[in-house]
Amino acid sequence: MGIKMIKEFFQQNLSTELRLRRVTAPLFVLKGLGINDDLNGVERPVSFPIKDLGEAQAEVVHSLAKWKRLTLAEYEIEPAYGVYTDMNAIRADEELDNLHSLYVDQWDWEAVITKEDRTIAFLENIV
Repeated sequence: MGIKMIKEFFQQNLSTELRLRRVTAPLFVLKGLGINDDLNGVERPVSFPIKDLGEAQAEVVHSLAKWKRLTLAEYEIEPAYGVYTDMNAIRADEELDNLHSLYVDQWDWEAVITKEDRTIAFLENIV
């Protein structure tokens, strides 16, 4: 119940406050496009062949950092606006404990800022 309430709060309040538009995140991306961040340089993405694409390899996402920036450009999002998504991912190399799992369900957002706004003070105010 608590997680559901937080998700609803985020969608209803933070998205309005931060001027974010909801976008659907991919579950997987094609290997070799450079979209799937490897986070710290050693993550091994879960991958599988796609029959109808000539056995091209797809990778289950484990980070959307690059994808979000591409999405901002694709939708031509203006400064002071952004996107948010609910990422579902698998991180095969995650160190498992009571807070970490192979499965990740994570809200993620990204906004366009101007060069002038790239300051610590601005970021502290937004975050």
